[in-house]
Amino acid sequence: MTVFVYVNTAKQVGDIEHIKIFATVNAAERWFEENDPEGVAFEYDVIE
Repeated sequence: MTVFVYVNTAKQVGDIEHIKIFATVNAAERWFEENDPEGVAFEYDVIE
């Protein structure tokens, strides 16, 4: 299982808008279209 992680470096650590975690690439793409068209998310494995 993987997740897609976006970090908004303009926000302080701990700010609710600092990190976004998406379950699917489609969810990330939809969010980016509306919120940060230039943004990117990186794929990471979930450790179980």
